[in-house]
Amino acid sequence: MTQFSNKYDLEERTAKFAEEIIKLVKSINVDSVNKRIIEQIVGSGGSIGANYCEANEAESKQDFKHKVGICKKETKETKHWLRLLATANPEIKEKLRELYRENQELLLIFSSILKSANKKSL
Repeated sequence: MTQFSNKYDLEERTAKFAEEIIKLVKSINVDSVNKRIIEQIVGSGGSIGANYCEANEAESKQDFKHKVGICKKETKETKHWLRLLATANPEIKEKLRELYRENQELLLIFSSILKSANKKSL
């Protein structure tokens, strides 16, 4: 299993995901292109877990759905930045593929949570 092995603890899993992004970008040569991408990916990648923590403390069902919706949105944004980071740094493509796969799994999880929460609201 990968470093994201705590499969069912989503708070921990999203925190580990953000940590792996931080570790990776700290190893990248910072030029004008990478600087911008790094700032964006650290922001969106970290925001996924932060918003999930907030969702778990939601004050209402609507608040929960809103926060999970933000998680989904940030996951999609992170996917975009991972792609651009791979273009700018082809030498780390394999590590980025791991992050991309985890990001895709998180996107599917948040989509499923949101779908389930919306069904319960009907």
